[in-house]
Amino acid sequence: MRRRANSDNLWTVIFAALVGLLLGVGVFTFGYGKGHSYLSNDPRACSQCHIMQDQYDSWLKSSHHVHATCNDCHLPHHFAGKWFAKADNGFFHSWAFTFQDFHEPIQIKQRNLAILQHNCVSCHETLVAHMAHDAATGEALSCFQCHHSVGHGARAAGMPRRFPLIETGGTP
Repeated sequence: MRRRANSDNLWTVIFAALVGLLLGVGVFTFGYGKGHSYLSNDPRACSQCHIMQDQYDSWLKSSHHVHATCNDCHLPHHFAGKWFAKADNGFFHSWAFTFQDFHEPIQIKQRNLAILQHNCVSCHETLVAHMAHDAATGEALSCFQCHHSVGHGARAAGMPRRFPLIETGGTP
């Protein structure tokens, strides 16, 4: 009986040590990577990764610089969606940069393109409501089909000219 209690205590100590190690590495990484800055609305946070410097520099020169931050275009505007997208992007960006597993130049993911498209249409709704879908194909028109240089200059991020059909009525 005593031997089993010692064995249980050993596993408890090992488990606690592993949890402590993971928490310690997480806190260190968050601090070292200036993770707190990603909780803000400051576009400079996005340029902390060298791969995003070109996007940040081109945004500074874009027409949207005075009207929109990175979060205004690249994240949903409702509370839960914004923080879910930040967590999702943060995890996958951390993974990609840690293991050097990303396309260069960096490319936006399809799920983030849908958010971007939704935010373009949302901000410019009065101007674009009548041209939301291509009459011939039924596809949702991409704002970038005509406005590919808005936001980040030249089409260096692999943005498609058209999106797949975007369902209406919901937010991404």
